[in-house]
Amino acid sequence: MQKKTHDTSMLAEPGDRASGSSAGSAAQWRARDLAVLWHPCTQMREHPDTLPLLPIERGEGPWLIGRDGRRYLDAVSSWWTNLFGHAEPRLAAAIYRQANTLEHVILAGCSHAPAVELAERLLALAPREPGRPPLSKVFYADNGSAGVEVALKMAFHWFRNRGESRRTKFVALEGGYHGETLGALAVGDIPLYRRVYAPLLAEALFAPSPDAYLAQPGQSAAGHAEDAADALARLLDHHPGEICALILEPRVQCAGGMRVHDPVYLKRARELCDVHGIFLIADEIAVGFGRTGTMFACEQAGIAPDLMCLSKGLTGGTMPLAAVLATQELYDGFLDDSRERAFLHSHSYTGNPLGCAAALATLDIFESDDVIAGNRITAARMAELALPLASHRHVADVRQAGMIVAFELTRNGDRSTPFDAAARIGLRAYRAALDRGVLLRPLGDVLYWMPPYTVDEDALQLLATTTREAIDLAIAEAACA
Repeated sequence: MQKKTHDTSMLAEPGDRASGSSAGSAAQWRARDLAVLWHPCTQMREHPDTLPLLPIERGEGPWLIGRDGRRYLDAVSSWWTNLFGHAEPRLAAAIYRQANTLEHVILAGCSHAPAVELAERLLALAPREPGRPPLSKVFYADNGSAGVEVALKMAFHWFRNRGESRRTKFVALEGGYHGETLGALAVGDIPLYRRVYAPLLAEALFAPSPDAYLAQPGQSAAGHAEDAADALARLLDHHPGEICALILEPRVQCAGGMRVHDPVYLKRARELCDVHGIFLIADEIAVGFGRTGTMFACEQAGIAPDLMCLSKGLTGGTMPLAAVLATQELYDGFLDDSRERAFLHSHSYTGNPLGCAAALATLDIFESDDVIAGNRITAARMAELALPLASHRHVADVRQAGMIVAFELTRNGDRSTPFDAAARIGLRAYRAALDRGVLLRPLGDVLYWMPPYTVDEDALQLLATTTREAIDLAIAEAACA
């Protein structure tokens, strides 16, 4: 796997601000931005002071370079999308070639080579389970949330076509997240995103999370996962004939705080879905494509879902694209002379050739660079560098799944005494890390590492050192506030 080194000469000292014409340019750009843009997942009142706005000029491997010349390690892979570093030439070349051939065509009634070839290759890579028919059809969407909408509608509509009109409910996990469109929000359980829109959302049932952090003292991650599976069984028993599907994030509940669970839960969930005759939807949008140590997280439990949602790393972080993989049985449930029984869901850019070309190039890199094997080596090094933080006074938990490492910050490391939300420990740590050239984006008071796979030793060392310093500075600053 290609590794790129970083140049520490571009890193400003903590608290430094570049001067001269380049700094003026960055300041002017911030003003232009705030005059016209409404940023996602942001309280805009926090710009420009509480939450620093970074005008980014370009990317280079795991680094982002600002308009003022400063370099920032992209420790969160630009919202978990980037796999092989920024400006990866093989991905850029694939998009360029495709743009010179066919940039887009309606996929209703038309076909094109990138969409067909990508579907073939994704299905060949998809998780398989002995004795279970494989995933065999691909439906494209524009982004992860849209992919989840597709899967939910498919599951509901399939039962509707069979005359099972009482099946209108979905089961999801407490602490889960599947996107922010209304259907995806309905099966999410993060109050910050869900609470305001609750009156608009379809009914969902929430099962206890298998999150290992919630285990009782002395209980193993597998033991807690088994208890959570037993609770899921009871919930399904109480709603016979009402449920379409169970949707979950395999192995890691990402937006919920990088909560990790034992694979035994996935195995039990698959068995329970079979017993109750409902679909299992695996949301692999954030955890697929090598993030948790295998190509897809479901592989770690030896199971195959009925529907699998993919996005983010699908194109290596270059283009918006999502894919929903479905079984032949589910597909066949829509075949009929009536158009009302067809799946009449669409997006203008469904199966966009540029996105498909980027995804094909992404799969090529996985093959040529033996990415999964390289990730295992990098993940082991990340574990070594994270280990000292486990003894930090205010770190309650260090957890890892492959290329994801998370640090739970609490007062004195006590799981029962989180920091007061008003202290904004996570935000303070974010700002401290920026001053040291590392872009972290905490989930509340959970800091995490999810870097591009091309991150090298120097960058990992910087990440580990900066994380400790950022925690220390955030807590000291809060104490003085």
